[in-house]
Amino acid sequence: MDKPAILGGKPAFDNPVPITKPLLPSYFSLEENAKSMFSSGMITNSTLVKQFEESARNYLGSKHCVALSSCTSGLMLSQKALNLTGEVILPSFTFFATGHSILWNNLKPVFVDIDPKSYQINPEKVNEAITEKTSAILAVHIFGNPAPALELEKIASDNNLKLIFDSAHAFGAKIGNQNVGTFGDVEVFSCSPTKLMITGEGGVCSTNNEELQRKLSIGRNYGDGGNYDPDFLGLNARMSEFNAALGIESIKLIENNIERRKEISEIYQKELSKLPGISFQKVLPNNKVTYKDSAILINPIEFGINRDQLSEALLKENIITKKYFYPPLHLQKVFKEFSNYDEKLPVTKFISKNILSIPLFSKMSDYDVFKVIESFKKIHEYRNELSST
Repeated sequence: MDKPAILGGKPAFDNPVPITKPLLPSYFSLEENAKSMFSSGMITNSTLVKQFEESARNYLGSKHCVALSSCTSGLMLSQKALNLTGEVILPSFTFFATGHSILWNNLKPVFVDIDPKSYQINPEKVNEAITEKTSAILAVHIFGNPAPALELEKIASDNNLKLIFDSAHAFGAKIGNQNVGTFGDVEVFSCSPTKLMITGEGGVCSTNNEELQRKLSIGRNYGDGGNYDPDFLGLNARMSEFNAALGIESIKLIENNIERRKEISEIYQKELSKLPGISFQKVLPNNKVTYKDSAILINPIEFGINRDQLSEALLKENIITKKYFYPPLHLQKVFKEFSNYDEKLPVTKFISKNILSIPLFSKMSDYDVFKVIESFKKIHEYRNELSST
């Protein structure tokens, strides 16, 4: 077997393979909506936004959808609209916007550990963390794999808590026959370019609560219900008609997008699992996953080199990877006052230190997928030389 590029061999790819690429609708599919937008002169908060919200609502099966400028603004406004106070329980293994939304609302994040197989928030740890100051649980569907929503709904109900889902990765996921987007008090999706359903930049709040929908709708417009006297502190978080036009067409592609990403993920899992020290996120058999990321967990002792050494070696092969999520929230500068959680989060610490996301996008060819796999095998073959460099 040829040497890895990091040891002087030829790189697997001549040009860098990105970790993701958005699946874009055709230019021509956008043409009709673009014409109507320009002819109306309305470029924000108008008919295309309403049409996009209706498309999202119909797909998800929820009663209400509210389009916003980002998932982050949706999380911020959801907490404001639910009148949260005190403490909010969440995982530390998540994107920083999850935690930022709590700090922006002057709430205290309470970090709990995750399941070592699914990487999802651990319901038992949630139960243990509840105090008289707890007002909500903020769970995350990690990598588009559904969180244990039914267990969390029971915990929230038993303790009179609000339940919010950061569903940034999970548009198109299901728990059994129930769509993600219909659980808890509200679920908030991202439509940024790294996701499967895209609007360029944007987010969608999905809820069955009519009063919450009303508050979110005015919250994205500074909290102003129309009389120029805001009901509460809101944001400028409106979605533009340009973004909505892209989202309308993107929703039509979601099922094919998920199916192709599933095919690629299954190839990765079948082939890379043959190597010692590589494992994948556990998915329950009745759940539908979006495969937003293909994340592998490296056991450095079994694989022979650690996650960082593997990432460096793959980069020399022109394979882009991402240490996602690393560091976990409680070890980031913004959350430094909460760093004392470290001893309580051993699973989070281990997963975060050893996780690596590898290229996955729907237009990735099988040929390129197998070249990535061969690069792993090559690197593992030369692990002893790499571990000593």
